[in-house]
Amino acid sequence: MIAVWTREIWKLAGIGIAALILGAMAHHILLFLWLGTLVYLGTHLFNLSRLERWLRVGRRYHPPDASGVWGDVFHGLYRLQQRNRKRKRRLAQFLERFEQVLGTLPDATVVLGADETIQWANDAAHRLLNLRWPQDANRRIQNLVRNPVFIDYLARGAYAEPVEIPSPADGVVRLALRIIPYGADQSLLVARDMTRIHQLEQVRRDFVANVSHELRTPLTVVRGYLETMRGAGDEIPADWGEPVTIMDQQVTRMQRIVEDLLLLARLEAEPPGADARVVQVPAMLAQLRDEARALSGGRGHTIELEADPELVLRGEEQALRSAFANIIFNAVQYTPERGRIQIRWYADADGAHLAVEDNGIGVPAQHIPRLTERFYRVDQARSRATGGTGLGLAIAKHALSRHRAVLRVESEIGVGATFICDFPVTLIASLPK
Repeated sequence: MIAVWTREIWKLAGIGIAALILGAMAHHILLFLWLGTLVYLGTHLFNLSRLERWLRVGRRYHPPDASGVWGDVFHGLYRLQQRNRKRKRRLAQFLERFEQVLGTLPDATVVLGADETIQWANDAAHRLLNLRWPQDANRRIQNLVRNPVFIDYLARGAYAEPVEIPSPADGVVRLALRIIPYGADQSLLVARDMTRIHQLEQVRRDFVANVSHELRTPLTVVRGYLETMRGAGDEIPADWGEPVTIMDQQVTRMQRIVEDLLLLARLEAEPPGADARVVQVPAMLAQLRDEARALSGGRGHTIELEADPELVLRGEEQALRSAFANIIFNAVQYTPERGRIQIRWYADADGAHLAVEDNGIGVPAQHIPRLTERFYRVDQARSRATGGTGLGLAIAKHALSRHRAVLRVESEIGVGATFICDFPVTLIASLPK
């Protein structure tokens, strides 16, 4: 590059010297200098016009031949152009392979642009979502998938968890839809066929419900005989007293488990909002506080309630009561004697919240993600000693999910735990006049 500019400078110097010599001979130095400058600029204008024409018309062909700086400019642009073409070819091949990979996926995949408009869809999107590509290009997804649950999912913008809906193409098929935001105002919609898993879950729920229902009658019969034996007094041997008492305790525990399993089965089977109404949550919490104090008995717990009297919800009263009762009673069971339990019911810009805080033993961090699993126990021996069934928080989670609410747990070992139920703003109702 330096050599090229050196030659260009020598070329300009040669034109200047030649103009000076000829001007001196003709006694018109300024005229010949002006003519020399005109020739030099004309050469550049000529090459500039050739460059413009090549860029406009003939970029696919080799650049024009030129010497000096313009030769380097032409060939530099040509090399840059060739690199860009290779890069575009590689990018086009990558996009083609990417589309081929997405096209072979069994899950429906839809690329959404601004305002949820369809930018691309694979073949499975037609089979599962009844979308046609490219016929449905630039159409809004909510105009084609008109399920109210999905439209509400889009409007809320909370995409941490998928949403399940029937397939628009086949109502028997159950889909799990999830939005994955990326880039600037773009997102990926993925729909997975969950029909088989849904059927297996239904079989499991039916089995649990049927077995639990069938166990109620024999347990009631056994309980009746045990009560008869305990009331027989001296008619039974004295050494039978303790075994009968233990049997009665275990039957009572089994009855609690059966009732909790039936409640779980009902929560899973009934559609959300089937019995929605305005729920007076402050009054419900006051009653649960009194029941918690009775459950505490002589353990000396301090149980306090701080509730906004104007804050009520629209929801299912029995489901909410089950959720709140299990969380509050759970705090009573796992808080040592003379411990403190604080119940707060309040609202902020994010919605309504129930916080149950205790200064009990706390929950180790590794156990928190599994607390809402059925029959999961942090301490097996302590759970059985307190009479728990291992289903309380599972019931609370299902009851809350019916209200689009989530359960959060904050805990520190030896300091205590706080269980927080977060309800969306849309569930807050005004008090009836």
